[in-house]
Amino acid sequence: MTVSTKNSVFKNEPFTDFLLEENKQAMQAALVKVKKELGQTYPLTIGKDKISTEEVIVSTNPGKVDEVIGRVSRGTKAYAEQAMQEALAAFQLWKNVPPAERADYLFKAAELMRERKYEFSAMLVYEVGKKWAEADADTTEAIDFMEFYAREMIRLSETNQHQPLTPVEGETTEMTYIPLGVGVVISPFNFPLAIMAGTTVAGIVSGNAVILKPADSAPVIAAKFVQLMEEVGLPSGVLNFIPGDGIEVGEYLVEHPQTRFISFTGSREVGCRIYERASKVQSGQIWLKRVIAEMGGKDGVVVDETADLDAAAQAIVASAFGFQGQKCSAGSRAIVVESVYEEIAQKVTALTKELAVGLPEDNPSMGPVIDQKAYEKVLAYIEIGKEEGKLIAGGAKAPGNGYYIEPTVFKDVDSKARIMQEEIFGPVLALTKAANWEEAIEIYNETDYGLTGAFFSENEERIQRALATMHCGNLYINKKCTGALVGVHPFGGFNMSGTDSKAGGYDYLLLFTQGKMTARKQK
Repeated sequence: MTVSTKNSVFKNEPFTDFLLEENKQAMQAALVKVKKELGQTYPLTIGKDKISTEEVIVSTNPGKVDEVIGRVSRGTKAYAEQAMQEALAAFQLWKNVPPAERADYLFKAAELMRERKYEFSAMLVYEVGKKWAEADADTTEAIDFMEFYAREMIRLSETNQHQPLTPVEGETTEMTYIPLGVGVVISPFNFPLAIMAGTTVAGIVSGNAVILKPADSAPVIAAKFVQLMEEVGLPSGVLNFIPGDGIEVGEYLVEHPQTRFISFTGSREVGCRIYERASKVQSGQIWLKRVIAEMGGKDGVVVDETADLDAAAQAIVASAFGFQGQKCSAGSRAIVVESVYEEIAQKVTALTKELAVGLPEDNPSMGPVIDQKAYEKVLAYIEIGKEEGKLIAGGAKAPGNGYYIEPTVFKDVDSKARIMQEEIFGPVLALTKAANWEEAIEIYNETDYGLTGAFFSENEERIQRALATMHCGNLYINKKCTGALVGVHPFGGFNMSGTDSKAGGYDYLLLFTQGKMTARKQK
């Protein structure tokens, strides 16, 4: 495999084809290797210190709940403060490191992760219950983020590359982008490698120091990433690893007067609380904190009567049930023009019933949801759905020693119903009918969110109207509404989906920097 360098053009890392026997065997070998390493204990990383605490976060396999993935030391307020001081000290040196040199750490990390791709993917299978292809996509995206942001930092560091300035006679002007300071990254469980790594390295390559607080249900993969960054020689204190309670550690760091930015991916409820807490100026704080937030969605697929119905049905099912619906981009709604509504419902039902639920390491169609809390929440929504629509597939627990739920489809759901409006974050799909394609778009827009959407039609005039009026950050025509690629589909949403920060886009690193314009009179 060709290793990318800073002098080459960015190209997305290829996905692994598990239909090839050699790749299948490589993944099976990685699963065996990683399984032997399960149950280890991982310390906090604060500057140069590795700190093991008596209280730990126990990460378990959601597909085999009696299997411990690892025990990760739990941070406290005191350790969070220690991490802040280490990060502040490291920032004073790191901000002066040339951008190309900072980028080189990312290139090296991407190369190492590429060499160990199967092992990182295997850990994702065990820790969060991803099937092989979903795990591979997660690891692939992490590699892409590192490669892409490294190149972007180099580009932004070149004079006037991002924002050409209008020349004025007798004056030399320059726009540069300088780092902000110490940032807090609060990462999610659903893309515990890609989003965690991407948001972390975006801050680091921009010249900032970072304190990383990963999701409680996916701390081991984050610990593995921190080890990788240490292996490539990232200076101590630039990346500090503090898993811990959302209030004691997370909120303490959000409110800290020395915190310069917060990068958060997670629920709307927590995101709004962070936004509120970060907005208050604390004693000794001399800036307004920057919040970069991705807070979920209630995404939908719209289908008109001219569409390729087989392709639309396949996209609906893939969008709804990929990683058990635990994606902020998941298409949990389908809005279908009534003349083809019943046909779509039948096709979706048939495809859904083909999905096999099972142990992720065996590579089924679907695995478990992440934990007991999610399990109970999704099952409760299924009961709500039984009151709000007609159950046509699934609707119950699935067998196994884990948090398994059948992929579930309801039809004839009112557009205002709870399962059409509230983010479930599980394998539940609601179908509703519209009188025509215009009404279907109106129904699509009737949510508090605006992250992803899809429109299926063969009519170009309608497609143009959809492009103009479907209110979301990422809109896909005649394809599923999940699976954004770094550099290809900059990702981020409107309304309560967050700050539309466009991860994997050419303006993303600007969020971790501040523009400094200088003008010099010529002699």
